[in-house]
Amino acid sequence: MSQESLKQRIDADMKEAMRAKDKERLGTIRLILAAIKQREVDERITLDDTQVLTVLEKMVKQRRDSISQFEAAGRTDLAGKEKAELDLIQTYMPAQLSEAEIDAIIEQTIAATGATSAKDMGKVMGPLKAQLQGRADMGAVSARLKVRLSA
Repeated sequence: MSQESLKQRIDADMKEAMRAKDKERLGTIRLILAAIKQREVDERITLDDTQVLTVLEKMVKQRRDSISQFEAAGRTDLAGKEKAELDLIQTYMPAQLSEAEIDAIIEQTIAATGATSAKDMGKVMGPLKAQLQGRADMGAVSARLKVRLSA
């Protein structure tokens, strides 16, 4: 039997949430599916798991930004709703890598690409993104790579 895609899993979870009458979960899953569908319509493509992860990463980043803004404004009610959405979205993301695992992959990729300075950032980020997509915060990875290449 073939492994179901991430999109199929999200779709199945939506049907399960409907049957369970779990309104909060259903609402968040519908947001995820709407974001995926929007990108598919805009680009006239069917998203694969890697592209779905990109959509989910963007949603995670948006939720984190909203949480910090709501907390700064003292709106704990809205921050709580965003945290609940964030937790559900993250269930579809692969397990996050540890700092040591990320550093090891950065070192391997630098060695494989022959990068020597900050000018080689782009040459290294492409392969890193392919390996780390959904498993690490790419902004943090980029910052670590910059420090490593500047040393």
